[in-house]
Amino acid sequence: MLKVQADVAERSTSATGLRIGIVTAFPPSRNSLNEYGYHLVKHLARLDEVAEVIVYCDITSAGVPDPMPGVVFVPSWEFNGLGTLRDLPGAISRTQPDAVLVNLQFATFGDRRIPGGLGLLLPAVLRARHVPTLLILHNLADNVDMKDAGFAGNALVARLMTLAGRMLTRALLRADLVALTIPRYVEFLQESYGAKNAILAPHGSFEDVPTPSFDVPPGRRSIMAFGKWGTYKTVDMLVEAYKVLLSRGYEDIQLVLAGTDSPNSAGYMASAAERYADVPNLEFPGYIAEEAVAPLFLSSSVVAFPYTSTTGSSGVLHQAGEYGRAAVLPRIGDLVDIIEEEGFQGVYFEPGDPVSLADAIAEVLDDPAKQAALGRRNFAAATGIPMSEIVQWHVAHIQRLLARAHA
Repeated sequence: MLKVQADVAERSTSATGLRIGIVTAFPPSRNSLNEYGYHLVKHLARLDEVAEVIVYCDITSAGVPDPMPGVVFVPSWEFNGLGTLRDLPGAISRTQPDAVLVNLQFATFGDRRIPGGLGLLLPAVLRARHVPTLLILHNLADNVDMKDAGFAGNALVARLMTLAGRMLTRALLRADLVALTIPRYVEFLQESYGAKNAILAPHGSFEDVPTPSFDVPPGRRSIMAFGKWGTYKTVDMLVEAYKVLLSRGYEDIQLVLAGTDSPNSAGYMASAAERYADVPNLEFPGYIAEEAVAPLFLSSSVVAFPYTSTTGSSGVLHQAGEYGRAAVLPRIGDLVDIIEEEGFQGVYFEPGDPVSLADAIAEVLDDPAKQAALGRRNFAAATGIPMSEIVQWHVAHIQRLLARAHA
């Protein structure tokens, strides 16, 4: 790490343009928001206004990130590490970026209360050190079911966690700007916290993808689900729904359960694979590398979201949209309104009810015209604003922050 930091300092003497730091999980790490961090960094590094991107990434046993043009990696923190609030500001101080972007959701730094909570104080620490900071916040503690998401074992602890979440939200609002991907989240922070620095930044599509085929893919009709599993995202209800479809005579279908365990649920997917070993045409492909994401989605007839609660805007839904896939989605709280505010649409089912989920999947599978129409709608929603434009928006705000600081 010392060599990497020395390289950063050496490059800064000759570079022109902005040197932007980004705090994020980053592949090959499998921690939350690693894919978003990858695309954010990639597109930022391509901008003419940016001389260098310094990525303060997480340290994992998976190894170090692959080299990228215009990017220097400074592994600076560990998931559930108690030293995050010391190590990250120290790395930023040594490398001296012009400004810092923090790519964050409430479980970014850990699923244990103390290390996870300490990490969330980072924007306040950077503000105190006069480091211009733009926070990209993907969820709100107020909208997370703490018990269902695995952060609390009972209702009392869940209430205490929600209270702690509100305190941490106020600490996060110490950042110079807080960008959220959903309009009603901006409104909520403004109304409930009096936030004057909360702004809207659409999620953005990861790639400038060509228009996909909206026809039914060849071969078995594939029902696919993708995520980090074991808390509010569980595969069991979807497997039960799949069994219902098999019992109704759907013989040309398969179920693909892609992804890995949630940090809160180690061993969950291995256990599920063992429980359902006798279910026909059920696949557990595990972690999906970046280059395998497109084939995974494009081979699917429908993408299912067997969630029991939600923690914010869904990156998987955006990916499903980029590849023109239909989706079946739970009717949870205001989730439907949030989804449709972003321009997406799906067939909805009652959470916790495998028969309702089976009915929703069947509605898509039985109607190729509806499947194609939903795919087109979701493609339009996901690709409306590409990440290449979102990063230009972030840089414009950083330039304003810097101009204000130097005025």
